Amino acid sequence: MATGNYCMLPEFILTGLSKKPQLQMPLFLLFLGIYVVTVVGNLGMITLIKLSSHLHTPMYYFLSSLSFIDLCHSTVITPKMLVNFVIEKNIISYTGCMAQLYFFLIFAIAECHMLAAMAYDRYVAICNPLLYNVTMSYQIYTSLIFGVYIIGVVCASAHTGFMIRIQFCNLEVINHYFCDLLPLLELAHSSTYVNELLVLCFGTFNIVVPTMTILTSYIFIIANILRIRSTGGRSKAFSTCSSHILAVAVFFGSAAFMYLQPSSVSSMDQGKVSSVFYTIVVPMLNPLIYSLRNKDVSVALKKILERKLFM
Repeated sequence: MATGNYCMLPEFILTGLSKKPQLQMPLFLLFLGIYVVTVVGNLGMITLIKLSSHLHTPMYYFLSSLSFIDLCHSTVITPKMLVNFVIEKNIISYTGCMAQLYFFLIFAIAECHMLAAMAYDRYVAICNPLLYNVTMSYQIYTSLIFGVYIIGVVCASAHTGFMIRIQFCNLEVINHYFCDLLPLLELAHSSTYVNELLVLCFGTFNIVVPTMTILTSYIFIIANILRIRSTGGRSKAFSTCSSHILAVAVFFGSAAFMYLQPSSVSSMDQGKVSSVFYTIVVPMLNPLIYSLRNKDVSVALKKILERKLFM
């Protein structure tokens, strides 16, 4: 062990969701079921979009990317969480913790911007339908998709790079079920000024830009829908974006409850519950929302199943 203020940390202890032994197995079975549904649902959505030619449109390419992000987002968190339910000590190595933080940030940030890109796609489709194929050309929507991942990688690299420079000592206990930014910063034994500045700057950018994009898009969408005279036309226009509205509400609502509440022990415990929604539950719900509330997806699924039955 080094002397002075510098300490080498071999591992962290995660407090997990519950300290009650009688709840560990029920929670393990619950989250195992959620993870299985998440993997099957998101892989199924990606496969369905790839196999169904009439789903080869920008809207569904964005949805396929969202499913990939959700699958990775959940995989970064849930398997380690499941292991911790069945072992005595919830231990994660320093390297494993930093890796988990890095990939969690990539996919959490990417999801924010992917939802914004999908909102813009819906705006173009409803407000400028005649120019849709030009505005959302192959070059444009692929650039948007790659841009989403680039933003996630840049922000995550900056956060993790400066997190590695922070000094931790002994077996630090993280009051969470995974390695998140704020719980880690609470354990720092050195200055966190740059890290807090990054949280403020990147947090503002990754919340304000997607939120303003989504709000602006839907203000124009709603205004356009209200100009439609027929009830059937309004219903059809609204149905094309209702699934996206629900996905946005669930993701941003649960994330805001986690990060915009006062910091205290009780609020952190409540935050762990709310973070379960955007890290584990939302990735499971998104493919269900888009499959159950989207006629094109339902029709494509029926055709694929019928094709398999008659082969």
